[in-house]
Amino acid sequence: MTKTLKTRRQFVSTTMIGLLAAPSLLRAQEQEPSAVRRNISSFSVDLWQDHFDNLQHGAILCDIDSRAVQYWSEDESVYKLYPSSVPASEELTRRGYTEVIRKVEGPSWRPTPSMKERNPEWPDYWPPGPDNPLGTHALYLSWQYYRVHGTGDTRKIGRQSSNGCIGLYNEHIAELFALAEVGTQVRIF
Repeated sequence: MTKTLKTRRQFVSTTMIGLLAAPSLLRAQEQEPSAVRRNISSFSVDLWQDHFDNLQHGAILCDIDSRAVQYWSEDESVYKLYPSSVPASEELTRRGYTEVIRKVEGPSWRPTPSMKERNPEWPDYWPPGPDNPLGTHALYLSWQYYRVHGTGDTRKIGRQSSNGCIGLYNEHIAELFALAEVGTQVRIF
């Protein structure tokens, strides 16, 4: 009796899973691979030597394509890899070399003039706090308006969703904030 029940349960479970999965499998097979987009980073791991001449003050590499941020400490004892959000479009993306010029815990936020143009309903100022668009910590770069910062909106991580900045989970930016220093070199590519 027990063996029959187990067999029936297995049969019903297997059949139900097959019936529930079949429509989505069929839809997935009908779509072209390029039409399927997911919130997944490829996390390519790079060598710092391919991007920087040295590790003086450490290095942060922001990879737009793999949607990942990598960090190396000056003495190479620390390496970190974080998933990130990246600019929503190529027009909002700035690529090249810069550096951390300021670190702010509990940053306030003001939208840039171009952000206000695109979104006039946005406030002119947002004080520090849990809903702040810059999250809990921000690393200000030498390029005006560009930051590596946190976000409380975890749906953005792994996506093209920012207005130009690189976003990290708040717990990851807190960790990177503690590791990076003013003068840490940054490459966004």
